[in-house]
Amino acid sequence: MTKSKNISFEQSLETLEQLVKKMDSGDLSLEASLASFEQGIQLVRQCQQQLQQAEQKVQQLLGSNGDLQLQTLSNTSDDGQPSAKFDFEDDVPF
Repeated sequence: MTKSKNISFEQSLETLEQLVKKMDSGDLSLEASLASFEQGIQLVRQCQQQLQQAEQKVQQLLGSNGDLQLQTLSNTSDDGQPSAKFDFEDDVPF
């Protein structure tokens, strides 16, 4: 899968659902199943990061004492890597 940061949350979910259906069908080879699984993990991570950013934005909009304020969020850590964390045991949908 080509890493595309511009794909919407909804498109990512739709693609993830299609991957799960293909994998559930049992018609994929082992190699194709592994490639689909890898693509699915990437999509899950991207969705999780988008949800985390949305949650942070909502929290910042609500601000202190209910005053509305908007601040720009950084989605990378100091080393340039995405800051979203992924827990394989709890968050894999398939």
